Amino acid sequence: MPANPAAILLGAQAGAFSLPVCDHYSGVEARMRKSLALQAELTQEFGACVFDVTLDCEDGAPVGGEAEHAALVTELALAADPKARVAVRVHAVDHPAFDADVAHIVGRAGQRLCHVMVPKVERVEDVQRAADALDAAGATGLMLHALIESPAAVHRAFDIAAHPRVQSLSFGLMDFVSAHGGAIPASAMSVQGQFTHPLVLRAKMDMASACHAHGKVPAHCVITEFKNPDALQVAVRRAAGELGYTRVWSIHPDQIRPILAAMAPATDEVDEAAELIERAAAAQWAPVQFGGRLHDRASYRYYWQVLDRAHRTGRPLPSQILALVAPT
Repeated sequence: MPANPAAILLGAQAGAFSLPVCDHYSGVEARMRKSLALQAELTQEFGACVFDVTLDCEDGAPVGGEAEHAALVTELALAADPKARVAVRVHAVDHPAFDADVAHIVGRAGQRLCHVMVPKVERVEDVQRAADALDAAGATGLMLHALIESPAAVHRAFDIAAHPRVQSLSFGLMDFVSAHGGAIPASAMSVQGQFTHPLVLRAKMDMASACHAHGKVPAHCVITEFKNPDALQVAVRRAAGELGYTRVWSIHPDQIRPILAAMAPATDEVDEAAELIERAAAAQWAPVQFGGRLHDRASYRYYWQVLDRAHRTGRPLPSQILALVAPT
């Protein structure tokens, strides 16, 4: 097999969708420490880092204690395992603490961060403001994730997703509903209502479409029902299967395993994908017959991404496939 089938099949988009499928947020010191410990535990269990830990300044820092919280987040990031995937959510670009957040956290620990999440992004200029701040802190290669939380931001999602520094867009359900001044009922924030209310559903679809148009990762919003794993999994499967989301937020450790299970491809689909990719590679990626159907690179791309998602959700893969998906 060739050394890098992802580059052959995906071209410039190779790796564009290879973020962990779960992004876990925590802002209280004890929970941040537990989240990092859990990440290390599950990485060892599954053989891959299956979720990011985002240390939260926006919701985690007490009013008036932003500087102290930024210092804590910096120390936690610096103390994390070098192989850990640690991110930080800073304050919005128009918040008084934004510049200090970036200067302190990114300036000291930027090399240990996998990305920076910027909340309340309204326009491309907000992204550029954040990118300039990261550059000034010495993190010229560090990617940005943008949280889309208003109708105006959804309207500009395609332009925001096109920015070269943006790696992923996340949808902020609660703020989006609140931004409508009571025109959208509270039921639209529930596990059922967020998939049926027309304005919420359209916003989610527009944001996911913007990401896919520009090769970025669409991240689905918080699902608050952490004590009902069955309802959580149904919602995650709908977000992935119906709306095209490839990443989901977690706000409680109990949500992580259900999210991984819901985002994982079925065992029979993984087996089919592995067999087809092996046959395609043996044919040097020329068309092959498989299962009574003709396949070429268009379908190879899909089945390669099935294998990549299986690896990112901790599913076992044949050794010859694992060596390609996660080369040592």
